[in-house]
Amino acid sequence: MKALLIIDVQNDFLPGGALAVPAGDEIVEVINEMQGHFDLVVATQDWHPSNHGSFASAHEGKKPFEVGTLGGMDQVLWPDHCVQGSPGAAFSESLAQNAIEAVFRKGTDPGIDSYSGFFDNGRLKDTGLGAYLKGRGVTQLFLAGLAADYCVAYTALDALDLGFRTFVVEDATRPIDPRGLEIMKKNITDKGGKFLHSAAIIQANQ
Repeated sequence: MKALLIIDVQNDFLPGGALAVPAGDEIVEVINEMQGHFDLVVATQDWHPSNHGSFASAHEGKKPFEVGTLGGMDQVLWPDHCVQGSPGAAFSESLAQNAIEAVFRKGTDPGIDSYSGFFDNGRLKDTGLGAYLKGRGVTQLFLAGLAADYCVAYTALDALDLGFRTFVVEDATRPIDPRGLEIMKKNITDKGGKFLHSAAIIQANQ
C-alpha cells in the first residue's frame, strides 16, 4: 500500500508565521492535488508546549537560530512556534483535510525536540506513526510538507530505517536552508530514499 505523509503544513511555517519557510505556501496546492492518488493520507503536526526547550526564549541570552543544548544534544534554538492550541499550530486553511485519516503530534516533550514524525531527536519516544502505517499495510511512503531540510528529511531517514520504501516529493516541500537540504538529500539517497515530482505520481495513477 502507498501512503502520503503530510508533514507540518501549519500556519507558523507558512509566510507570515513565526518560523516561516520561504515559499512554503507554494506546496499546499501540490499536496491537495496529490491526495486523491493515495490509498492512505496521514499527517504530522508540530505541537509544542509554550515552555519548549527548543525555543530561544527558554535560554537566557540566546537568540533564534543560535545553537544551544537540549536533551544532551546540540539544538538549533528556534523562535517560539506551533504552540499547542495557538493559531500558528493549526493546519493551513488552504490544506485539504478531508482525506487525512490520522494526525500524529510531535514535539510535545519540553525537554527534547522532535523533527521526525516517528521519533524525538534522541529516539527516546515513539509517536506511534510507524506501527500505525505498518498496521495498515503501508510499504511505500511518500513525504510532503515542511521543512524539507528538517522535519521532512529526518522523517525520511527514520522511514528508511523502519523499512519503508521512501520517496520525497520535491515540488511538495521547501527548505529553510537550501544548502542544508543538499546535505540531507545525500543522506537520504545514500540510505536508498528517492526524490521525485508530483507529476510522476499523478500520471502513474491516470
